[in-house]
Amino acid sequence: MRNTLNIFLLAALSIALYGCSREEAKIARGSGYEDFLKQYNRYILNWLNEQKAATEKAQIETEAKLLAAEGQERETAERHLIALKREEEKWNFRLGLGDYFRFRKPEDIPSDLIWEDGMEHEEIGDPRAIKGGTFRQFMMAFPPTLRPFGDNSNNGFRGTLYDEIDIPLVGLHPKTTAMIPGLAKRWAVSPDGRTVYFEITEVARYSDGVPVRAGDFLFNIYIRISDDIVNPYAKQFFRENVANITAYGDRLLSISLPEAQLYAPALAGALTPSPPHFYAGYGPDYTERYQWKFPPTTGAYEVLPEDVVKGVSITQTRVKDWWAKDRKYYKHRFNPDRIVYTTVRDEPKAFELFRAGELDSFYLTRPEYWYEKSEIDPVYQGYIERYTFYNQYPAIPYGLYLNVTKPLLDDKQIRIGIQHAMNWQKVIDVIHRSDYKRLDAFNQGYLLFSDPTIKARPFSVSKARAAFREAGFTETDRDGILRRPDGTKLSISVSYRANPNFDKMLTILREEAKACGFDLRLDSNEATVDYKKVMLKQHEMSFTAWVITPPIPDFHQFLHSSNAYDERGNIKPQTNNILAWGRADTDILSETARSARTEQELRETSHKLQRIIHDEAIFVPAYTVDFVRMGSWRWVRWPDSEQTRFCAPIVYEPMEVHVHWIDDQMKKETLDAKRVGRSFGEVNRIFDDYRFPEPADAETPVEEPSGEIITPEPKETEVGP
Repeated sequence: MRNTLNIFLLAALSIALYGCSREEAKIARGSGYEDFLKQYNRYILNWLNEQKAATEKAQIETEAKLLAAEGQERETAERHLIALKREEEKWNFRLGLGDYFRFRKPEDIPSDLIWEDGMEHEEIGDPRAIKGGTFRQFMMAFPPTLRPFGDNSNNGFRGTLYDEIDIPLVGLHPKTTAMIPGLAKRWAVSPDGRTVYFEITEVARYSDGVPVRAGDFLFNIYIRISDDIVNPYAKQFFRENVANITAYGDRLLSISLPEAQLYAPALAGALTPSPPHFYAGYGPDYTERYQWKFPPTTGAYEVLPEDVVKGVSITQTRVKDWWAKDRKYYKHRFNPDRIVYTTVRDEPKAFELFRAGELDSFYLTRPEYWYEKSEIDPVYQGYIERYTFYNQYPAIPYGLYLNVTKPLLDDKQIRIGIQHAMNWQKVIDVIHRSDYKRLDAFNQGYLLFSDPTIKARPFSVSKARAAFREAGFTETDRDGILRRPDGTKLSISVSYRANPNFDKMLTILREEAKACGFDLRLDSNEATVDYKKVMLKQHEMSFTAWVITPPIPDFHQFLHSSNAYDERGNIKPQTNNILAWGRADTDILSETARSARTEQELRETSHKLQRIIHDEAIFVPAYTVDFVRMGSWRWVRWPDSEQTRFCAPIVYEPMEVHVHWIDDQMKKETLDAKRVGRSFGEVNRIFDDYRFPEPADAETPVEEPSGEIITPEPKETEVGP
């Protein structure tokens, strides 16, 4: 699934909330928007008082424990007490703000604010970019809805329709992560760092020409948290991570965060508006009424009714007279007039369409496509140009996620043994042709916040068997698998999405693990079945990954006990803590990381959390890749300017930033040459301007020799839940 910085920033707008595992209370709603705001304000007031009372009670209990605690237990209690006092201060701050939703006059804005406009940074893209033309891509599944929220909206095509297109109040520069203006022409932060004020640019318009107003941001929250839809995540998110939102007339608003945070203007400014006039029919039948309606957008592309051919294709059309077309950070982007996405459910078939010139670009990062399938005449003749682009995106945490509540996996020595029993280097060498690298740690690749000293445990038969022996596996069964004297066999399953490449990759791991006396059982299921099993925490180990967007790493959703257990101590389903990990020290640290106020605080906390994940061996790092390979017909042009070489570097996939363009004259020239067999010469360019240098002390672990090499086909790049 593709995602841009903005959606992940909004998801990362997270504040430490002790005890936030309470079940969501149903919010009664009146007949409309205004009634809802009043009732929601009362609901939030009651909820805040409940949270404050719970925190005060927890403080008293912790202080009592502290009196009798010693050693590590005392240290944990002291840290917990510090976190609780910080929580109490937060609740007091929020209660002091008054209503959650507010309307004020422009003159109520503080007069001593220091405003910024972010206009000092370099442009994005290439001044040579041409507007016009049609860019043709494919999608492997037609989306179940066009709605931006509600049932089935969180599908793989949502990022393409909305997250990569909608303009936030404040964004991050995809090359430097500097804060740059979006819908806001300027912004200011209160002296306490918790409230961000925004002035909306006077020219901001929706695609239907209606001006964007401050109240539209409040309305955006309303339609996502009302009881007319089932959206528990949004209810929890806005309740916990936004302390207040206030409209000051039509062009000024403020958003308060529960605590001061790094990147506060971009975190608060990731919010986008929703047009009230479009949602005039919003109500209990929202899901059906708006199923195939595309809302007016602030972004460059809209989807017109005639451009939705259900099951076949969706076309994005460039908004006529788009309000941001001449603005500094947008004028060289979003260049094609139309982007057509055709449904092609079979990837090899999609490649053949690309080869025939029916699709304009194709990702070739998988070695199978880069080495064998690209050995074709259109590449030799230069009709298709190939590119390798090194980006600076944090490493996607591919690996095995161990459910520590399951038998055997609750033993640290067994988990350490599994780390050494997984021959990921062989997978990299055989399947990925040694082009990929071993991943060393969870949340690796955040320049300021990742610990480069952590290295993945290498494959080692002797070290694996030694760890298993410590866990009591001292005997060997007839099939070579270790067992305990009581007959317990060293056998654990790994759940994963059904995929031929995954099958081959995990088969390598299974065969290599046998040499260590470990039986790795493969549990392959259809994608939705696998997802459901993992979300219900019914797996033992899961092979998967998440995209966690820069600039801030995320630990809370994966490690905090509130995402592992409910108030009764039962396993909590439908959260991303599929490790089922919960411990007091990691709770405190993950809460601190969510609300870190300085780079130093976040760096120190992140390093500690990464070290815990490594030392406790709850995640087995797999592999990573720091480049994207792609092929484009030569009429698809990419930047080669002073400010942008091919693409801005902090992207998951280059298409997300929309800096490419279509040269129709070059297209005609190419097709004419193709008809007569004229060659332009093979083009294979490498853009490594943004490539991270290898650490000077980096060492490649020496792997122990193992069995025969299996030669499967390469694996596709996928992410999990």
